[in-house]
Amino acid sequence: QVQLVESGGGLVQPGGSLRLSCETSGIDMKRYTMAWHRQAPGKDRELVAIITRQSATNYLDLVKGRFTISRDNAKNTMSLQMNNLQPEDTAVYYCRATWDNTYWGRGTQVTVSS
Repeated sequence: QVQLVESGGGLVQPGGSLRLSCETSGIDMKRYTMAWHRQAPGKDRELVAIITRQSATNYLDLVKGRFTISRDNAKNTMSLQMNNLQPEDTAVYYCRATWDNTYWGRGTQVTVSS
C-alpha cells in the first residue's frame, strides 16, 4: 500500500520558518518525480515546488528564494524548507509522487499569522 504522509505544518508568525516533510512508503521513491502543492481556502491547488529524479528543481515564482525542496531517496523522504513565510503562504500543503502513477498525501496545514 502506497502512503505519503506530510508533517511539519503549524502556526508561524510572518517572517518565520517551517520545514515540511513527506515520508513515503510502498514506492521506490528514487523512481518518482516529487512535488509540493498547496491549496488556500477558496483557491485552486497550485504547484509550489518540484524535484525530478535527477534532483533538478523548479519553483513557483512567488516562493523562489524563500523555499527549498530536497529529497533523500535512502530515507524515502522529501522536504520543503520554507523561510520568510508570509500570510499569503497560508494553505494546506500536499506531497505528490509521480512516475507510473500519481500519489498524493493528505496534507498538512500551514498558517502564517501574527
